[in-house]
Amino acid sequence: MGEEVKVFGFWASPYSHRVELALSLKGVPYEYIEEDILKNKSDLLLKYNSIHKKVPVFLHKGKPIVESIVILEYIEETWKANPILPQNPYDKAIDRFWIKFIDDKCLPAVRKATFSPENERETAVEEACQCLKTLESALNGKRFFGGDAIGMVDIAANFLTIWLRTIQEATGLEVLSVEKFPDLFKWTDDFISCSVVKESLPPTDKLLSFVKASLSQ
Repeated sequence: MGEEVKVFGFWASPYSHRVELALSLKGVPYEYIEEDILKNKSDLLLKYNSIHKKVPVFLHKGKPIVESIVILEYIEETWKANPILPQNPYDKAIDRFWIKFIDDKCLPAVRKATFSPENERETAVEEACQCLKTLESALNGKRFFGGDAIGMVDIAANFLTIWLRTIQEATGLEVLSVEKFPDLFKWTDDFISCSVVKESLPPTDKLLSFVKASLSQ
């Protein structure tokens, strides 16, 4: 399909990265538009996402779609090559369950653990570790959640790779480690080692500086 595709994103956003990675995996060309979401959101961003006013925004044939997982579903249904969801209805439902678990349970728990006040940290870390343990069980010996190739569950879990590693380095707090979660940690290594993923990731030194600056505010 040769229709015009645009992605409004922010370089440090794992949610923007989800969309860019899905398009790259499917070989869909797109125009990327960087947004200054911290200081100066563009009129187009506010127009296309007037409710949440955040990235990513996906524009296809002039029609905007928002929310990263909704965008991933749209991409999967529109471009059939290199599927990122299973074809079997049951397997597809299971993947959607884990995607929802990641966004609704896992990521909020991990963020709370890494950014909570010291007097709340121990409990928050325990909750995050329980979520990570549950998520790790979904790998069940596979290289990726999608099996031998990266799928939508892997894309949804991208925050647990360089984003979480960078936050852990900046804060000195360890939530995800090879000792605690060997299978999940190996998955993070395998994920970021894939050439298509590596090409789309933000520079780690720049991301570390960004995280440190955010923590100091």
